[in-house]
Amino acid sequence: MTRVERDSMGEMQVPDEALYGASTQRAVLNFQVSKLRFSKRFIAALGYFKKAAALTNTEMGLLDEGKCKAIVSAAEELISGELYSHFVVDIFQTGSGTSTNMNANEVIANRAAQILGGTVGDKTLVHPNDHVNMSQSSNDTIPTTIHIAANLAVKEDLLPGLEKLAKALEDKEQEFKNVVKSGRTHLQDATPVTLGQEFGGYAAQIRNGIERVKRSQHTLLELALGGTAVGTGLNTPVGFAPQAVAKVADMTGIPFVEAPNHFEAQGGRDAIVEFSGQLKTIACSLMKIANDIRWLGSGPRLGIGEIFLPEIQPGSSIMPAKVNPVICESVMMVAAQVIGNDACITTCGQHGNFELNVMLPVIGHNILESIELTGSVASNFVDKCISGIKANEEKCLENAEKSLAVCTSLAPIIGYDKAAALAKRAYKENKTVREMAIEMDVLPKDELDKALDLMAMTRPGV
Repeated sequence: MTRVERDSMGEMQVPDEALYGASTQRAVLNFQVSKLRFSKRFIAALGYFKKAAALTNTEMGLLDEGKCKAIVSAAEELISGELYSHFVVDIFQTGSGTSTNMNANEVIANRAAQILGGTVGDKTLVHPNDHVNMSQSSNDTIPTTIHIAANLAVKEDLLPGLEKLAKALEDKEQEFKNVVKSGRTHLQDATPVTLGQEFGGYAAQIRNGIERVKRSQHTLLELALGGTAVGTGLNTPVGFAPQAVAKVADMTGIPFVEAPNHFEAQGGRDAIVEFSGQLKTIACSLMKIANDIRWLGSGPRLGIGEIFLPEIQPGSSIMPAKVNPVICESVMMVAAQVIGNDACITTCGQHGNFELNVMLPVIGHNILESIELTGSVASNFVDKCISGIKANEEKCLENAEKSLAVCTSLAPIIGYDKAAALAKRAYKENKTVREMAIEMDVLPKDELDKALDLMAMTRPGV
């Protein structure tokens, strides 16, 4: 069943149960590209924006209180997710996101009309453009919404997930601080380290990532709200932007500010490009950490085997008892996705043509996906892998003793060439450096024990 709705282009058949109208239906028909839609968080951010705009317009005497209350109530239903099923426009749509802005305007207007006792499609009560979109343009609405949604995701998903991961890695740093093992450079044996030192390095990568997020969040807090069509603020009353921005900040608990330059805020997407770059850096950190842990746990008999990973599910449909590092692989796939999203965002960020970037929907979709995936996978990494890692202390010590690189500590005492000859002979005869040094009688036993103290090698000068 359908009903007839009208917009500036004429009549459209719209599904009876839909709260959206003719403009949205046109977009549904025009952009049948993918199954991708804006997330609930993005639509909630739109709700915050529309609520703040309605309240500010009423305070300025532009919108009567009855309409305002109805619009605010409808916007709150966007924020709660109650009306999410009515947001039906493809991500790959008009570059300004006008179709999604009109989707919101029509849903809010129709829902507000119902609240006021009218019927869906009755624009005499609440008009999507004249009332819901008052003092706004899609060109400042969508950039503002992207920033609101991104900051909500950072606050609720990203930072909690990264903090949880950093803390878990720091806990392992302490747990493994006395577990000596072989270091590795170029995938070759190197001088000893502790397993704790390795995990401390991973923790520092994530801590650095958290600081990168916080530094780049500065410009992400700037909202384009108030610039309207091209950044001049045409059709917006003086003082609208700071008042509306303050309301959004109060509603979300996030210290948003008005963009100091509305032409930059609408013509470019540099804040998102920068922030995505920091997420890409974190993705590289996650890739390194997950891959290292995967290798450290490789085996159980024929790999490195210096740690035991929690066994959470069978690893093979054909090989009995096989268990794979599946959580590490999940983390690595998320990292690859975030890196890919960044490449897309970088390309889109270049298309700020004069007064408007025309790739806004896909930028918004990708940055939210990257933030949410990173936060979620970091948390899952802790719960399903990091917290359950145990050290294989016997294997760690065995590998450290077997490493030919421990002869490095002998070089200052017996000379580089003699130490190299010792290591080569030890390798040829399948003996440890310690065994070979005793056989060659290069140093008295007490001096040799001191020189080949593996723990001391991990903390020179201590």
